[in-house]
Amino acid sequence: MKRILTIVLMAITVASCAEKNPLLKEWKTPFGVPPFEEIKNEDYLPALKKAIDIHNKEIAAIVSCKEEPDFNNTILAFDRSGRALERINLVFGNGEAIASTEEIRKISTEMSPLLSNHYSDIMQSEKLFERIKAVYDKRESLGLEPDQMRLVSETYKQFERAGSNLSAQDKETLKAINSKIDSLQLLFSQNLLSETGSWTLTIDNEEDLAGLSPDFIADAARRAADAGQPGKWLVGLDNPSVMPFLASADNRELRVKVLDAYSNRCNNNNEFDNKDIIKEIIGLKMQKARLMGFDTYAAYVLDARMAKTPEAVYKLLDEVWQPSLAAARAELVDIKAIAKEDGIETIIPADWRYYATKARAQKYSYDEGKIMEYLQYDNVRDGIFYVANKLFGVSFTRVQEIPLPHPEAECFECKDADGTTRGLLYMDMFARPGAKNGGAWCTSYREREVEPDGSVKPAIMSIVGNFSRPSQGKPSLLTVDETETFFHEFGHAIAGLLSDVRYMGLCNFVRDFVELPSQLNEHWAFEPEVLNVYAKHYQTGEVIPMELVDKMLQCGKYGVGFAETELVAAMYLDMDAYSMKDMPERFDVLAYTEQGLKDRGLMSEILPRYRAPYFLHIFSHGYDAGYYSYLWANVYEYDAFEAFKETGDIFNQKVASNYRYNILSKVNEEDAMDLYTDFRGSKPSADPFLKGRGLK
Repeated sequence: MKRILTIVLMAITVASCAEKNPLLKEWKTPFGVPPFEEIKNEDYLPALKKAIDIHNKEIAAIVSCKEEPDFNNTILAFDRSGRALERINLVFGNGEAIASTEEIRKISTEMSPLLSNHYSDIMQSEKLFERIKAVYDKRESLGLEPDQMRLVSETYKQFERAGSNLSAQDKETLKAINSKIDSLQLLFSQNLLSETGSWTLTIDNEEDLAGLSPDFIADAARRAADAGQPGKWLVGLDNPSVMPFLASADNRELRVKVLDAYSNRCNNNNEFDNKDIIKEIIGLKMQKARLMGFDTYAAYVLDARMAKTPEAVYKLLDEVWQPSLAAARAELVDIKAIAKEDGIETIIPADWRYYATKARAQKYSYDEGKIMEYLQYDNVRDGIFYVANKLFGVSFTRVQEIPLPHPEAECFECKDADGTTRGLLYMDMFARPGAKNGGAWCTSYREREVEPDGSVKPAIMSIVGNFSRPSQGKPSLLTVDETETFFHEFGHAIAGLLSDVRYMGLCNFVRDFVELPSQLNEHWAFEPEVLNVYAKHYQTGEVIPMELVDKMLQCGKYGVGFAETELVAAMYLDMDAYSMKDMPERFDVLAYTEQGLKDRGLMSEILPRYRAPYFLHIFSHGYDAGYYSYLWANVYEYDAFEAFKETGDIFNQKVASNYRYNILSKVNEEDAMDLYTDFRGSKPSADPFLKGRGLK
């Protein structure tokens, strides 16, 4: 085994020394971060092809090993293979998401089939699978440690689910299907980015700005100036622009225009239309499921998740759906009453956020603009760090001299209580419409890596957002929703930073457990003790008054009917799309999915959070038959936070240590349900979630 690893490492070292390509050289940067400033677009494809070649040699060394297959020479060798390829792919993928250009998209289109075919070849290698299966079959006699046993089982299942037990002909079919799916998903994402960035509403009449906040107006003016239209105002389809406009603009006609553009992205029968792409994606995934022996694609996906079956997912959705609809109907009564004063008898989707905002303000004398004055970006970030320190003893310090993935990014070093570096955290939090993907997410440039000699390369995590940037001498002031989002994504990051997993094959949570750390972290965002630390007026430094906090918390549950209804509707849409056994010849994905929601009683005044043509999560980003996982994690996060509340101390160190040890540090070293019950002592109850959201 040592001989094999030595040969592979020598090959990589020689290649690295001989190369001028910055992606292939050894990264002599602080903490070994990517040398972002040195990388040019033309470096990506050559580096990718070289890294694929290196990975193939690593796999060949495993396959050609003359020794009997064992944990070290097969499972561990496979787990450590492909790291050069992984790091290049992460640099490119993350870069494409935060600074996309036409050139980058072309490179991505060329890279996608290369990567798909490469990984398919590996996962369908008969000789490699023979060795892995040989270890799996005798695993009980090898004296393995628990995490090693888990790695053997998970590696075997990974190959099994990738079609290693299929016939040669079926393997070729599956490879072609996977390659086509990858290409289509990339095209779907690129179409959405293009359509979102290309549409704007130009306002040249100041009267049409009525109802909008001064900060929004200033941002719209800046957007117009940047677009060469000084003296006007631009509204885009990115969330920092579209959502405040829908909630505040008095001009109903313009609200309708903006929402129509937003909800019909990639549904305009133009070059960016995604409907035919969706039909093809669903059809290919149905074929894949049948090849793998499942009736539906949802059944195939869920077989490897906590939920296990589509029936379990639908059961959860049904449990939340009716209470959410009931709450939404109650909210509609308030909305209609206020709209009637404006002479509006029939509420349409473009009215909901606008009149719900008014209803909330009327019920609670609530003005989110006042709250935002206490939610300055820098302070919120420091509040997030404060929570992590109180819970886990970790600290975050800004790193000044270090390569950055984008000039607007900032970098922090995370240290444990004993001074050990846990990793780095990049933050890139402001919107760049047309160049940066919408929404917010957490990713990595390197997962925590344990080297053969036992040394550790700490994780390099990254949080990306689309918050409104500072303007007109004012700092960035976050909405309540953006503040929760910030805490959410940091929850993912802290999970990556606190992982103590030895093996890369166990470093990721299963999909319907992955949102637990992020959603649980949101619970500290508006706790009074935490607000007293970070919620300070951006001008006076005054701590947010408790009466304002009380109003915010009281009205936080107002609107839950709408929020849960639009969210669960999107989850039904996802499950319905991937639960079909057969596809009609003239399949209309919009008609099919939206009829399903109508049959369940979705109100005409509410749109699902995502309509199919722009549902990036399920048609591009890996949440296919998995969008329910946010709701699944809701049940776990409320139950988990209850563990803290039961002690009377939201920073209880015993509970925090238990949570860190049994969940964050182990990730996928044990079955997800076992991890949770080890932490909590029992399976979760849905009651804390339903009560906490005001649905019970």
